Amino acid sequence: MPTLRARLVLPIASPAVENGFVRIEDDRIVEMGSGRPAGAHDLGDVVLLPGLINAHCHLDYTIMRGAILPQAGFSQWIRRINELKRTLDDGAYLNSIAAGFAELALHGTSTVLNIESFPELMLRLPPPPLRTWWFYELLDIRSRVHTEEVVAGALQFFDARPNWTGGFGLSPHAPYTTSTQLYSLARFCCEKYGMPFMTHLAESDEEFWMFRDASGPLHAFLKALGRSMSDTGGTTPIRHLLEAGALPDGALLTHMNLLDEADWKALQGRDFSIVHCPRCHEYFQRPPFPLERFLSEGFNVCLGTDSLASNRTLDLFAEMRAVQSAHPGVRPAEILRMTTANGALALGMAGKLGELRPGAFADLTAIPFEGRAEEAVEAVIAHRGPVSRLFVAGRELSLPIPVPTNA
Repeated sequence: MPTLRARLVLPIASPAVENGFVRIEDDRIVEMGSGRPAGAHDLGDVVLLPGLINAHCHLDYTIMRGAILPQAGFSQWIRRINELKRTLDDGAYLNSIAAGFAELALHGTSTVLNIESFPELMLRLPPPPLRTWWFYELLDIRSRVHTEEVVAGALQFFDARPNWTGGFGLSPHAPYTTSTQLYSLARFCCEKYGMPFMTHLAESDEEFWMFRDASGPLHAFLKALGRSMSDTGGTTPIRHLLEAGALPDGALLTHMNLLDEADWKALQGRDFSIVHCPRCHEYFQRPPFPLERFLSEGFNVCLGTDSLASNRTLDLFAEMRAVQSAHPGVRPAEILRMTTANGALALGMAGKLGELRPGAFADLTAIPFEGRAEEAVEAVIAHRGPVSRLFVAGRELSLPIPVPTNA
């Protein structure tokens, strides 16, 4: 792999380097500096930075772009997405995943944390073009067998595919669809096998009413489906899981939109990463996200796109601009970290992903740039359209990635 030279190298965890270079061997960065080493491949007037990390995505639903208009309530949105899912076959979902990868790559994402609702599809997938963590979705409502043996079998699936970059995690869907017993099994397996753990939590007012008041549209909807509601009433979704000891240290908690003061107190001192999906937040017209408080209390905050069932694109640059618009007091450098180093920290990959440094994986992206070093972070956030280059594990991807069609 040739040495890459750029007008500006933006490592994230260290100062920007003008007229910088990055030397790659195999899938790792081995050297960085300033100058023009002999034989360097000149990328021209670009800023070279780490590939972006999408900390929450549902690639299965890429095919649903524009198919669901904003609904009057969260339970109505759930009804509509379930109706759509029943109309799709395996081929449609495989196409959806492939199209999602292509769109992520076009917008500079090199790593994605994907919630996989249909893990059986993975037997038919080619090696993913991006570094992918596949989170096996767990629900009690669905007739699946979830045991430690099933998890061990899934791990063997990855052991047999060494050319797949990334890893595997577990994702109990949400407290309204997953019992605390299944959460506890997921926690045990993640701790035993060293896997990341992600869940949707405190997403909607309907979820909040269901657990605190044992009432509301989501409560009525799930009760009609046969869910036992004996665990509802008297507490919030967050404390429902914390009091059951259902969340492991290091869990990625997606959404976290509605908290009361007792929730904030219960969360103090806990080692969780918070995953915010800004434009999904806008789609559902949620109350302002408490980003500043999460940051002030020391939580690691990452950004995700969620799915195209509740978003317009899989573009992390657009997500960063949405944060900047909604939270003008948050420094741009901090916002950029939410799509780079913070995502790596949440995965247990700090220093290996989300930064440019010797020893890190050679996952990089480049966008056009002709300004000064102090303007680079703002220029990255402001970027629109496809990126100029994308490298994953030291290999440059040809953009746009072709999307195969599965019958």
